[in-house]
Amino acid sequence: MLSPRISQLAIIGVATGIFSGLFGVGGGIVLVPMLVLWVGIDERHAAATSLLAIAIAASAGAGAQVIYGNVHFLAALTVGIPAVGGVLIGTWLQQRIPVAMAQLLFSGLLLVVAVMVVVE
Repeated sequence: MLSPRISQLAIIGVATGIFSGLFGVGGGIVLVPMLVLWVGIDERHAAATSLLAIAIAASAGAGAQVIYGNVHFLAALTVGIPAVGGVLIGTWLQQRIPVAMAQLLFSGLLLVVAVMVVVE
């Protein structure tokens, strides 16, 4: 029998995968809050864990989308390559700002995105 923690992580993984496949979101919007609120992992470790987990899940999703013919390769490279620099800067910043500030910034981002989706 699986431990409760392993079961929780597997459920979070399935939910993250479904949201990633449906909407192209998962790591920051679904996975990090669930790891923090449900499993009790602290913010920094949840963000780091999310990056690796999403790399694995995104590979499968990207492969499926290639098969469906939905990927714009030039756009993906044009966004993805600079994103490497961005994620390194973001990781550097995340290690230097207080956790409360990171939570506030993340909450603000989610609020802005929610408003944009509703207005759209």
